[in-house]
Amino acid sequence: MSTPVNPSADERVRAADPADGPDISEANRISHPVRPGRWLAAGLTALVLVWLGWTIAVNPNLHWDIVVAYQFDRVILEGLWVTIQLTVASMLIGVVLGVVAALMQISRSRILRTGAAAYVWFFRGTPLLVQLIFWFNIALIFPEIGLGVPFGGPKLVTWETNTLVTGFVAALLGLSINEGAYMSEIVRAGLRAVDPGQQEAAAALGMSRAKIMRRVVLPQAMRIIVPPTGNQFISMLKTTSLVSVIAGADLLTVAQRLYLTNFEVIALLIVASIWYLVLTTVASVGQYFLERRFSRGFGTAVPGTLRGRIGRNLRFTGSAR
Repeated sequence: MSTPVNPSADERVRAADPADGPDISEANRISHPVRPGRWLAAGLTALVLVWLGWTIAVNPNLHWDIVVAYQFDRVILEGLWVTIQLTVASMLIGVVLGVVAALMQISRSRILRTGAAAYVWFFRGTPLLVQLIFWFNIALIFPEIGLGVPFGGPKLVTWETNTLVTGFVAALLGLSINEGAYMSEIVRAGLRAVDPGQQEAAAALGMSRAKIMRRVVLPQAMRIIVPPTGNQFISMLKTTSLVSVIAGADLLTVAQRLYLTNFEVIALLIVASIWYLVLTTVASVGQYFLERRFSRGFGTAVPGTLRGRIGRNLRFTGSAR
């Protein structure tokens, strides 16, 4: 007497009558109906984009030859380098100020909380352009800057403010201090998002407040802090163009100086815009990888990716056996 063999999942599928199961092609047609309005909107959008690109390419008033000639000009590249320096330095100082102000805002000391709140209130409540002009003209209030005994005491070392606070320094002060006010709110939101129960558990294990912040809170808060910080960095790349009002020698400033001599206003503005686009694109790619790095362990595979498809196939195979 022969022992019956259970058919495998694939054999059961092959033996089944096609009429017993749903028609896959019919299901696809039902779940993805034809939408004439969507095709019409896509066609109109493509037509507008092609027309806009053709108009820009053939417009003789844009002077593309001037754009090509100045794209890698030495003066432009020097201004580009100043823009990169301002962006990186301002963000680094702003992040440090933001972390300090955020820790002060969650401190148990009322004085620290009040000081941090006043800092955020003032620098978020006044326009950045006004702050830049203020720092550039700080010599009108303090002609000299020195170190010495406070409250009218003797000064040990003094410097002339106009010599010390150049256009670059004024731009750095304005951008970084303003950025610190915004970063403090981003950091504070990330710290508040961590479950307080984890801090209580760490305290029960005998960990100090500083160690809890360093080992428990900050690693989890970074997942929330990094995305808006990346947005702030990208925004800072473009915000540096404001320092042109105080002759900060940035990319827009040198472009303005050039078109004031050759009167090629639009061409030089296009040159600056292309470089801003390049910088923001590179920063966006870096932000993507940073977010993916700090999101590890907090999510699952994204549906539609290669990893997600392999996982679904493995689960299907295991359930069919």
